Amino acid sequence: MPRLCSSTPMSPLRLCLRLHARYSSSTSPPTRCWEPHAAFAAAAERARNGKLTPADAHYLLDELLQRDTPVQECPLNNLLAALARAPASCACSNGPALAVALFSRMSQGACRRVARPTACTYSILMDCCCRAHRPDLALAFFDRLLKTSLKADVRVINTLLKGLCHAKRADDALVVLLHRMPELGCTPNVVTYNLLGYRWLLEGQVGKACNLFHEMTQQGVAPNVVTYNSVIDALCKAKAMDKAEYFLRQMVVNGVEPDNVTYNSLIHGYSSSAHWKQALRVFKEMTSRSVTPDVYTYNFFMAYLCKHGRSKEVAEIFDSMAMKGLKPGTVPYHTLLHGYATEGCLVDMNNLFNSMARDGILPNCHVFNTLINGYSKAGLMDEAMLTFKEMQKQGVTPDVVSYATIIHAFCKMGKLDNAMEKFNQMIYLGVRPNTAVYGSLIQGFSTHGDLVKAKEFVTEMKNKGMRPPDVVFFNSIMHNLCNEGRATEAHEILDLMVHTGERPDVITFNILIGGYCLVCKMEVFDAMVSYSLEPSSVTYGILINGYCKNRRIDDGLTLFQEMLRKGLKPTTFNYNVILDGLFLAGRIVDAKEKFHEMAESGLNVCIDTYCIVLGGLCRNNCSDEAITLFQKLRTANVKFDTPGFSETRKLRICLLQYQPMGW
Repeated sequence: MPRLCSSTPMSPLRLCLRLHARYSSSTSPPTRCWEPHAAFAAAAERARNGKLTPADAHYLLDELLQRDTPVQECPLNNLLAALARAPASCACSNGPALAVALFSRMSQGACRRVARPTACTYSILMDCCCRAHRPDLALAFFDRLLKTSLKADVRVINTLLKGLCHAKRADDALVVLLHRMPELGCTPNVVTYNLLGYRWLLEGQVGKACNLFHEMTQQGVAPNVVTYNSVIDALCKAKAMDKAEYFLRQMVVNGVEPDNVTYNSLIHGYSSSAHWKQALRVFKEMTSRSVTPDVYTYNFFMAYLCKHGRSKEVAEIFDSMAMKGLKPGTVPYHTLLHGYATEGCLVDMNNLFNSMARDGILPNCHVFNTLINGYSKAGLMDEAMLTFKEMQKQGVTPDVVSYATIIHAFCKMGKLDNAMEKFNQMIYLGVRPNTAVYGSLIQGFSTHGDLVKAKEFVTEMKNKGMRPPDVVFFNSIMHNLCNEGRATEAHEILDLMVHTGERPDVITFNILIGGYCLVCKMEVFDAMVSYSLEPSSVTYGILINGYCKNRRIDDGLTLFQEMLRKGLKPTTFNYNVILDGLFLAGRIVDAKEKFHEMAESGLNVCIDTYCIVLGGLCRNNCSDEAITLFQKLRTANVKFDTPGFSETRKLRICLLQYQPMGW
């Protein structure tokens, strides 16, 4: 490390003034006598506070070289240890490296003015090397220690293991544990095993870590809470919850009290696997053992409950946090606000937001975005825009999510001028639109008939190197249009899809065919073939359903036979559609044949099928056959019961008032 010092030697008085004025907390005037212990102690304190510069440290060493007063082991080690743990700051960006550089200078030119390094000194220096990500230097210091008459104790070995583990050299660390420690007459302690076990757990080698755990207990080393927590956390992340529970039980049996870390690992493990009941059980066990949940635990359960629409329970937990001395921060507020917004409890959402100011919690961008989203989803755009302005008034800059939420809401409402105003505003303010923003605009203009503008946005996305909307996106737009009876407009989206370079798939045409069937048009089937797409059984089912609904049962039967010729296996839905169509056309004999054909094909004959047959027989004055079939079904233990409907009532409905299924 380069020295940063003046070329002019400092006088004792000047150094004394510098050290005592800048380092010492004492208000007494400086003396002309330089006290190395006091100077080193003051320097160590400055290092802990991140205020010791490399120049000051080297000035201190320069003065030491000019003095005969030696520095004992304790002040030297305290300074090195302080530098090892010093936070990076403007004064010194790398305390551990500075500690090694100072020791190197002292070893070369000030060995007579400082106490000889002890095992503790070398342990501190090795720790510095580990913190500076130089495990090779840590090994060098370890070798240097062994060449002296000093004994390497477990603290020194643990520091070496720490360096090796940080360098992802767990196998080398195992060699030290199994071979070097016995050779040096050093007995590993719980920290030794924890270091190596934790490294293996980080690398996902849970088996090795568990074997080490058992080796540890066999050697008579009792695991502590850190040991158990490390193993339990790793097992939970590996979704091995049974094993994690086993170690929890062992932990309690061995007299080691589980803490927040233990239970939080288990709760997170169960919740990430969607086993919420088990997570709740662990939470209850946690409180029953008088382990006070921390903010993390509360945040987790609040998020879980909000996700499942239980904001009232979240509010109870939120209130209980303050009663237990835990001050809710921004995260709990945001979680509950999100829950209220999702459930549409906008009054509660607004009241909670106002309470943030009373509690001295400053809302961030995420909080404002949640409010804007809540109002936007409810169609309350005036409130959403007021929140947007309040956000800026409080000095919080809207981000791309803020704009995307408002633009999406305006597009959904058909207020495209307002959407474009916000889009232009975000561009002007330097907020870069993302795919969500462009997607909302493309969907908005496509849905409201301005495909030219939609194509412009697609081209703009391509020019910016952004991936344009995919076939799923366009299928969604077409599906919504078809459901509104706007099949022709949905068909126009097909051209936009091709313009983006996306190839329509079978689902695209299934949607279009279904839409045209709703408006009694069947011509899209040929267009599908022109794209070299093979109709699926779903495609045929939609077409057959359309023909049957429009009393074109022969066309439906023709398609049904074509489907069979192509090797497509009819589904229960296909047969139900044909049966319903045949009964509607009064073709009872053909319907019976299809029913028997369906039963013999091995397909599942469901309750809907039986209802279609029973209703069809009743409508065509074949009540006796309907009753006979119904009795056979009862004998076969076919259950028609649904909550509130007895078999007798179902039979009466079939015989007297049966309405066909809405296929």
